[in-house]
Amino acid sequence: MPSERSRAILEDMVNLSVEVIEYCQTLSLPASVVNQITKSASSIGANFSEAQDASSRKDFINKIYIAKKESAETKYWLAVIAKISGPSRSCDNLSQKVQNYTMMFQKIINTSKGPIVNC
Repeated sequence: MPSERSRAILEDMVNLSVEVIEYCQTLSLPASVVNQITKSASSIGANFSEAQDASSRKDFINKIYIAKKESAETKYWLAVIAKISGPSRSCDNLSQKVQNYTMMFQKIINTSKGPIVNC
């Protein structure tokens, strides 16, 4: 069962997905770009959610690693959108949120790969 902190993070990830979708709706973007960023942004939270019910440590790390890859992809697509839309339509706030998730996932991976300590 996910902790309260995990539930709060997941809710933030849902909000990020909605923010990305709403941001894209304000721009004239190619459908292929909108589809790619929508999939990658929503996949961040989906994989984090799956990690909460992982069947093993290895499965947990794998799901978190996938979430990290999806956050990197989302950051890429945000950079593409920034180039298309120009400086007046900045998405720096979204990029920073995604970068924070990337760093959080890396920390989780590093911590999870450490030795098992029995008390």
